[in-house]
Amino acid sequence: MKCPYCGFEETRVLDSRVDSSGFTVRRRRECLKCKGRFTTYERYEFGPIFVIKKDGRREKFDREKILKGIMKACEKTPVSLEDMEKAVDTIVNILQKSGNLEVSSTEIGKLVMEQLKGLNEVAYVRFASVYKDFREIDQFLEVVKELKNEK
Repeated sequence: MKCPYCGFEETRVLDSRVDSSGFTVRRRRECLKCKGRFTTYERYEFGPIFVIKKDGRREKFDREKILKGIMKACEKTPVSLEDMEKAVDTIVNILQKSGNLEVSSTEIGKLVMEQLKGLNEVAYVRFASVYKDFREIDQFLEVVKELKNEK
């Protein structure tokens, strides 16, 4: 494993932990040259999944795009990066277990909304406003009423 700071190719593992899903190993590493510390993640790799966009285009599934979207929705909320990573892992595992090589962006959006609903209501509403393309204040109110009724 190359050090991201100095590029030296020898590091040592300081700590390894399996996350609660059992699908990801988090490792803290230290460079033997510059003593820089960094974190790596090991995950299962399955065959490629392609996302079918609303306009019919296909693109390779990108886990990082989902994480960025969740991070944006969770900005200025108390949701930890670890919880966001777990949500993304859950989404990826659901997609991989489905066995489908192609999945619609709409289906991915629904999965993200399910995860955000359990993480933080504000993040859920933020994501919903983009995902559902809100044009009027009434659409916000509908989502908020839905959340209140579920409690």
